Amino acid sequence: MIGYVLRRLLYAIPILIGVNILIFTLFFAVNTPDNMARIHLGLKRVTPDAIAKWKHEHGYDKPLLFNAQAKGAGKITETIFFGKSVPMFAFQFGAADDGRDIGHDIKTRMMPSLALAAPVFLVGLLLYITFALTLAFFRATYVDYAGVVLCVAMMSISGLFYIIGGQFLISKLLHLVPISGYQYGTDAFKFLVLPVAIGVIGGMGGSSRWYRTIFLEEMNRDYVRTARAKGLPERIVLFRHVLKNAMIPILTGVVVVIPTLFMGSLVSESFFGIPGLGSYTIDAIRSQDFAIVHAMVFLGSVLYILGLLLTDISYTWVDPRVRLS
Repeated sequence: MIGYVLRRLLYAIPILIGVNILIFTLFFAVNTPDNMARIHLGLKRVTPDAIAKWKHEHGYDKPLLFNAQAKGAGKITETIFFGKSVPMFAFQFGAADDGRDIGHDIKTRMMPSLALAAPVFLVGLLLYITFALTLAFFRATYVDYAGVVLCVAMMSISGLFYIIGGQFLISKLLHLVPISGYQYGTDAFKFLVLPVAIGVIGGMGGSSRWYRTIFLEEMNRDYVRTARAKGLPERIVLFRHVLKNAMIPILTGVVVVIPTLFMGSLVSESFFGIPGLGSYTIDAIRSQDFAIVHAMVFLGSVLYILGLLLTDISYTWVDPRVRLS
């Protein structure tokens, strides 16, 4: 097990290097350091000296990938790519283009993102699995048909409709909760209850239908027919056998959500004015702040790789037949 974990962690290094190279190439392919300086200084009355000064202050006055004028290892180390990318492997994200400490911003904004994403994830997972199990229990009945129609209808509606409709109905008409904003501490509950409810409802259609498909596939296997032949009640078969054996595909789907617990929801945080990492990333994209965008993409890649590793390890807990070596 330990050897497997170490190998997976070593495999992550070239992946993260590739992610850094890709995001660096994509960003600077459409946006040169000179253009970045003009955007932050203002497009009007920008002198070449002001541009050169801004590039020097923010570390963009060096070559991008290769410094032909440097000697030895400096040809690689004295570049924008090396200066902006390598420190990230030590989780040193540096400063944003406007001078803010990115590491401090991430630590400050992580908790609002977790406060929003964690309840959506946990409550949603419990609700979706319960609803899917109910549909599977009443399979081929009117309850099942009505549930599938409801899931398809909810899948067909854009998530923005739930957000805008919820804000209009719950906040503007009924005045039950604030329409947007955020406060730290216990007062955060009144600002989070609406986006959490909308997040759970918005994902119910697709997730419940997917879990229902997994459960129905498991119910057609030989071990289920054997359990029924022994006289076990359908409820016991469903909750004790089918649910347990369906955990591997469920865990595989859950891993995709793990990075969002820390990275935040881009849309929800922006619409509800929650100062999390999602809105932080959106603001950085709008202002074309390469340092923040680069840091967030790198952090998301690290979290996704860790999520894959945790998923593989969790397989051994839910299925003893799986062994990692």
